[in-house]
Amino acid sequence: MTSIASAGTASGNSNQTWLLLLLKLRTFIALILVFAFFAFAAPNFLSAANFVIMSKHVALNAFLAIGMTFVIITGGIDLSVGSIVGLCGMVAGWLILNGVDLGIGYTLYFNIFEIFAITLFVGVLFGAINGALITKLNVAPFIATLGTLYVARGLALLSSDGATFPNLVGNPEYGSNGLSVLGSGAFMGIPVSIWILIAVGCGAAYIAGRTPLGRHIYAVGGNEHAAALSGVKVNRVKMFVYMFSGFCAAIVGLVISSQLVASHPATGETFELNAIAAAVLGGTSMSGGRGRIAGTIIGAFVIGILSDGLVMMGVSSFWQTVIKGLVIIAAVVVDQAQQRLQAKVALQQQAALSKQEG
Repeated sequence: MTSIASAGTASGNSNQTWLLLLLKLRTFIALILVFAFFAFAAPNFLSAANFVIMSKHVALNAFLAIGMTFVIITGGIDLSVGSIVGLCGMVAGWLILNGVDLGIGYTLYFNIFEIFAITLFVGVLFGAINGALITKLNVAPFIATLGTLYVARGLALLSSDGATFPNLVGNPEYGSNGLSVLGSGAFMGIPVSIWILIAVGCGAAYIAGRTPLGRHIYAVGGNEHAAALSGVKVNRVKMFVYMFSGFCAAIVGLVISSQLVASHPATGETFELNAIAAAVLGGTSMSGGRGRIAGTIIGAFVIGILSDGLVMMGVSSFWQTVIKGLVIIAAVVVDQAQQRLQAKVALQQQAALSKQEG
């Protein structure tokens, strides 16, 4: 009887282990299923032109999702990224078209690299404001970033009274031409935006997995009080993740302005929701302490392929919103199931180890 019970227990543990493995690979499995479905259901889905277009769409969400992943791992949230995208696009457009009026009869114009640097600085600055509100004034991340969402969007609208900055081709005399390279340029047949995504993604993955800062980010999300007691500079870590999120949002603002050769103050609306969806779908826990950059990028591909595939099938944009919402709910439910199963397996392993020692 004892041997039969032991065999049954071993079989149950084996089944749970396989189920846990499937749950951990859920994002990759979802990517394969979504890709396979649209390969058959959507016309021209497998064409090279569609892959290029789709990769550009995925890159925009992936940038934001990478920054959002770090924020969520620390137990926070950043609702302002979509508005920062719009503001940074308007900053770049303003600098290209108007320069900076010094008020003494002179206007200062910048070359394209200086414009890139200033725009990225604006994104990092807003990230720093978010971080300061959260760390110095103890404002809840949801409220702090909701406030900066409105501030950034308002500034974007004020910069042009709600109008578009068109024809951002720049002036060769000032060296401000070349913005379009980010959106339409390619290297070795791969869009420039994808190369930038690879660089940012690899950098973020290296920070998360290979540096003390990465370990501190996970420690803060796992148990902020314990991390502080162990010597982790919690406030510095939080400042970094929000500044990095702002940096990623600024990149997206530049890329979109480059693709359109124009800037519009409403650009980036609801982008934060897609970024959160990609991060959660990629296995990042909303409670903090757990998440992987690779998983987030795969999650961004799932969201991107789902969106583009539904468009190619002629599905209404309203239904697309409903489907994305259901995907997010399903991802969170599966994540909770994974956590419960992991805890159960860990307890069973501990009990088995105690029996062996006894």
